[in-house]
Amino acid sequence: MAEGKEQKPGDGIRSMRSTGAFRLINFELYAKPNKIIMAIGLTAVTGVFGYIAYMRYKYESLGYYVAVQENGREQFIKKKSNWEK
Repeated sequence: MAEGKEQKPGDGIRSMRSTGAFRLINFELYAKPNKIIMAIGLTAVTGVFGYIAYMRYKYESLGYYVAVQENGREQFIKKKSNWEK
């Protein structure tokens, strides 16, 4: 430990000896997390799920419901009243 640099708490795998090839193949283990990119990704995923929930709510409020067909596929079908026959 005297010849190497001093280890800091939380260094984890970055403080271990490894070959350049191992570091190249497993780049994600040695790269420090980028909080800005993580925030953009979290915002994008939240936006996508919000949009899916909004579209599902919109179709249901228009009178559609999800029907599962025989082959397992889901399809939105307009609700029909018994009076509309």
